[in-house]
Amino acid sequence: MLRQLTNSPKSRLQLSRKLAERNIPEDVAEAVLDRFEEVRLIDDAEFADMWVRSRAQTRKLAKGALRRELAEKGIDQETAAGALEQLSDEDEEASARELVERKLRNARGLEDRAERDKAVRRLASMLARKGYQPSQAFRIVGEAVDASLEKPDGKA
Repeated sequence: MLRQLTNSPKSRLQLSRKLAERNIPEDVAEAVLDRFEEVRLIDDAEFADMWVRSRAQTRKLAKGALRRELAEKGIDQETAAGALEQLSDEDEEASARELVERKLRNARGLEDRAERDKAVRRLASMLARKGYQPSQAFRIVGEAVDASLEKPDGKA
């Protein structure tokens, strides 16, 4: 059990599932998990804060996707909301812009309306998969594509 915690932080639910996989009786598992919480070996709030920081930074996920991931890890809505407060709307938007601009660097043929529309759909879909709202995704992609077309060489 301690090995599970040394590899990476885990939520209480994740550890509970590991114990169940090993056929540990539920009352024993609960006692172990309660003790782990007492000595702060597991702390769902700390886990949620770390998870949000890490995934927002490395994967550029939006709050919606992070909220879903935390729920899958067994983090309650209130704890998740507290962890998500560390991400401002500005941070979220900056991450989305960074993702889109990175993808646009190699984009070609955006002067052609059909190619531009296809690129916009693909980029907005990428943002949607990362949890960004459709209206926000299309606005950011549209602004980034327009900006890339305004540059003298047409490259983002």
